[in-house]
Amino acid sequence: MRWLFWICSFLVIYPYTIYPAVLRYLAAREQRRRGSDTPIEAPSVTLVISAYNEEAVIAAKLNNALQLQYPGDRLEIIVVSDASSDRTDAIVDEFASRDHRIRLVRQNERRGKSAGLNHAVEAARGDIVVFSDANALYEPNAIAELTRAFSDPHVGYVVGAALYADTDTSRAAENEGLYWKLELALKKWESDYFSVVGGDGAIYAVRRQLFRPLKDDDISDFVNPLQVVAQGFRGRFNPRAVCYEGAGETFAKEFGRKRRIVNRTWRAVCRYSGLLSVSRHGRYIFMLTSHKVIRWFALPLVILAWLTNCALLGYGSIYIATWLAITASAALAAFGAVLDRTGREPPRIVSTLYYFYLVNLAAMLGIWDEWRGVRHATWNHIRTKDAQ
Repeated sequence: MRWLFWICSFLVIYPYTIYPAVLRYLAAREQRRRGSDTPIEAPSVTLVISAYNEEAVIAAKLNNALQLQYPGDRLEIIVVSDASSDRTDAIVDEFASRDHRIRLVRQNERRGKSAGLNHAVEAARGDIVVFSDANALYEPNAIAELTRAFSDPHVGYVVGAALYADTDTSRAAENEGLYWKLELALKKWESDYFSVVGGDGAIYAVRRQLFRPLKDDDISDFVNPLQVVAQGFRGRFNPRAVCYEGAGETFAKEFGRKRRIVNRTWRAVCRYSGLLSVSRHGRYIFMLTSHKVIRWFALPLVILAWLTNCALLGYGSIYIATWLAITASAALAAFGAVLDRTGREPPRIVSTLYYFYLVNLAAMLGIWDEWRGVRHATWNHIRTKDAQ
């Protein structure tokens, strides 16, 4: 019981404390051996913008794309519309009539983002393909920064920094922002050590010849980088390639988003992990397991730790203290849920614990969805009123 309790407790805290510390040390040691990126002549780039019913933001996104500081004759812009039923396609056509670099690729049947990306890459002319979302607004130098790392022939994809706009001050957005700061730090250290794990659908770039067709229910910004690593390349993170987007403004929307993401990412691990071998990709497997997989099982581990802790209450004061800590954290999270359901903002510590338990419940349910055959390929984005 003691061993089980301490192993479960270790695995719960490991991805958030121990792994970042170990990774930071490994990254610093590895980084001393590397030089800086060497500027290269601007490669041809295709910016692919995924869109489904984006009439509220697509014009701003296209204006933003046209203002990027990148040679105009080296940049094309493809908007892939997943059978949009609003004015998205008409707005894109209006822009295309004024600027020949813009093209619309439409899926007449709604099949999801990954199917749309397959069509977009088939139509792309650029040597480098940059993937973006319709609500992600780029800094002017973002494309130039993304392409810098491709001077290294071993680099197959580059991930930028998607930051949250400061317009939303809700507790849900605040906690997602704190979570994302840790994510960005891990991306930097993973990149410095070997290869950043996964991409970011809002801002990442890949060599076009390394892109492999995706299944409709694949999560593109995880599967595509994994396929690139399996081909013997690695991914870099460039924090100077920046875009801004909004966080989910409610805990319910963040819950739904996390559930869908883990559902698809867990499926990708099961489906594509056979492409990786310990001998060739050991460092990547270590980071993938530490950064992603262990986290997804945090809630079952907490429950198991609490149950074993109950059996150990008579074995010393340390187990009384740990039982009180786990029970109090769960009680405060439940209190946060009550406040959220009644439309009141939880205090910061309460909202943080509520967020922790909520996203880990979403992860557990996402994996459960996959086991029972529920697969998410399409959904409404978090800006849609009924998105959950």
